[in-house]
Amino acid sequence: MKVYSENKKAGFDYEILERFEAGMVLFGQEVKSIKTGHINLSSSYVAVRGDEPFLLGVKVPPYQPNNAGANYGDDRVRKLLLNKKEINYLIGKTKVKGFSLIPLKIYEKGGRIKLEFGLAKGKRKYDKKEKIKKRDVEREVNRELSRE
Repeated sequence: MKVYSENKKAGFDYEILERFEAGMVLFGQEVKSIKTGHINLSSSYVAVRGDEPFLLGVKVPPYQPNNAGANYGDDRVRKLLLNKKEINYLIGKTKVKGFSLIPLKIYEKGGRIKLEFGLAKGKRKYDKKEKIKKRDVEREVNRELSRE
């Protein structure tokens, strides 16, 4: 399983409650571009419109910019492929205030490009500060133990 892009900031900004895997509807040129690592998940999110989930805010630059079609949009909305049962579950969960769907990583599985996204709840500012303090204390403890 090769990971092409990972949203590292998602774990810091959100508390991930559940994880889901979905396929994506992509053009051939987008697949080539993703496989070369030209994708950014930083400001993206998943939204359910009607009965279909979509990935928004992801920029996939063209594989060969000179050969890109006239209607190629690097930030277009991409449809996600999920089971009806999963879609209905996500619709119910996203209606609850404070929950959102955040892309975590894009990877290849069985020759197909997959998206892992999570049902997340935003962390408060004091939670983030507490996590930073805890990490610093652990780092100091490890330094002291390694000196001895």
